Amino acid sequence: MTTDAPQVKEFQAETKEVLKLVIHSLYSNKEIFLRELISNASDACEKLRFAALADVKLLGTEPLSVTLTPDASAGTLTIKDNGIGMSRDEVIDNLGTIARSGTKKFLEALSGDSAKDAQLIGQFGVGFYSAFIVADQVTVLTKRTDSEAVRWDSKGEGDYEIQTSDKQERGTEVTLHLRVEDKEFLEAGRLRALVRKYSDHLSIPIILVTGDTQDTLNQAKAFWTRPKSELTDEDYQAFYKHITHDSEDARAWAHNKVEGNLEYTSLLYLPKRAPFDLFEREQRGGIQLYVKRVFIMDKAAELLPPWLRFMRGLVDSDDLPLNVSRELLQNNRTIEKIRAALVKRSLDMLEDLAANKPEEYAQFWNTMGVVLKEGVLDDAGHKTRIAKLLRFHSTQILGDKAEVTLEDYISRMKSDQKSIYFITADTLSTARNSPHLEGFRAKGIEVLLLTDRVDEWVAGHLHEFEGKTLASAASSAADIASLIETPEQAAAESSFKDTLDRLAKILTGKIASARVSARLTDSPACLVAGEYGVSLRMGRILKQAGQSNPFATLPLLEINPAHALVARLKDCTDETVFTDLANVLYDQALLAEGGELDDPAIFVRRVNKLIVEGISTAPKLII
Repeated sequence: MTTDAPQVKEFQAETKEVLKLVIHSLYSNKEIFLRELISNASDACEKLRFAALADVKLLGTEPLSVTLTPDASAGTLTIKDNGIGMSRDEVIDNLGTIARSGTKKFLEALSGDSAKDAQLIGQFGVGFYSAFIVADQVTVLTKRTDSEAVRWDSKGEGDYEIQTSDKQERGTEVTLHLRVEDKEFLEAGRLRALVRKYSDHLSIPIILVTGDTQDTLNQAKAFWTRPKSELTDEDYQAFYKHITHDSEDARAWAHNKVEGNLEYTSLLYLPKRAPFDLFEREQRGGIQLYVKRVFIMDKAAELLPPWLRFMRGLVDSDDLPLNVSRELLQNNRTIEKIRAALVKRSLDMLEDLAANKPEEYAQFWNTMGVVLKEGVLDDAGHKTRIAKLLRFHSTQILGDKAEVTLEDYISRMKSDQKSIYFITADTLSTARNSPHLEGFRAKGIEVLLLTDRVDEWVAGHLHEFEGKTLASAASSAADIASLIETPEQAAAESSFKDTLDRLAKILTGKIASARVSARLTDSPACLVAGEYGVSLRMGRILKQAGQSNPFATLPLLEINPAHALVARLKDCTDETVFTDLANVLYDQALLAEGGELDDPAIFVRRVNKLIVEGISTAPKLII
């Protein structure tokens, strides 16, 4: 019964779109509606249990539960809980509006594959709308202890009705008026099978009411408290999908119970698929916190560092107060110990995967490795362990997906080689074709190819690995020069001294100096960073981010004395032609670095001018 006339409200525009997609796109996966509605009911019970920490009277005397009541004569299925309930404003906000940042991403994530799309509705917080997959009308009766009861009705079209209700008991009941073709969900056997398939792990009892009979369908015991010997891989995977709403299985997991001075249970999962907000460092991660089996908070950022934010799971502690807040967690010694243990177990899991399932680890690396790299910057204590988990493209290994470890690299180093050489670039193709690698290839020296933006910082923070320093192949560092220099180097320096001086003068403000290169075999010129300056790519990254570069220095221009264009430059007496050639060499070297020209039009005019004037070597060198 109700106590006032219904008020008609329209759904928010995005809500209408979600409703339409859920009803029509996910029609072949009808059964998921029960999973979502039971999950919502269970969450309502957990929220009440948490609220009762401040006021134990909220719980009352009736045990928390979720009941399923099929009514064949009315053609309805009711999912009822005695959890926290909703106020009128909460009903409007939760059922009539989707004002969540993830909504747009949900709509974009729909792929058209109904089996995969069905999993997204829970992940993005729109699971309630799955009720309309099987129902042509949905009625919600709900009441908070401190608010009047509310009734909500909708046929899943453009609007809904809301009014006060005379419901007396706290909680929420959702009644589905099932379509004729969906009456199978009134059968007790079908409901029993679905609960065991999707919700057996929930700690809230799920009770099937048929006539005068009540039957508890699930284990009604916190999943993580059950002995590992009782749990199968299928059980772990089902629980993973429940807490993450992921459509794929987890890649690996670790279930641990710690006893002694500090008692807690942890269950960690490594997903196969990256969450949609993986690259948002400020997102809180995916570890839930329980205290004595009572849910305290979701995504407790204090339990894992940002560089492990791809991990999912939960921690249940017996040594924290039930009223613990985020503020208390930030400086809590118990949390610090748990966090240290979770980091260790996460790294153990990754090391085991890398050692025993290298193909699986390669898939993880390609999906989430860039986030793990952040640990080199953020966690000095685990830098060495993380370094062993890093994977790199290399000049020694062909193929976009083949990658090597630092240990692999060291095992192939030449006897007189003191450093691990790397080069950074925006793309793998740019890195492989960099002029800086020509001398290294000629000497048979392997170079690692780094293409993630974070790699610039990773290389700077890692410094060395197993006694071998990391050195940029695009640097003017002394050890690189000595490694690849040739006996003809000194003679060439003397022969080209006047040319180098003229280049430095013409390119004043663009380069620090010019010198003969030992690293070039095919290209006419390249730009190298000073020994103590940051790379040119790092300078571009800082500039794009709107940050100043306190270590900015002008690059050095290296020229290849064996190249025909450089020989032409040496013999050029026309100052205008020399100036054009010098600038073309500089601009070509900048482009090869992945840089941008200040004035591309001037570059094009200079190249065209040199071609027209008959510099015979220019066309094939530039094209």
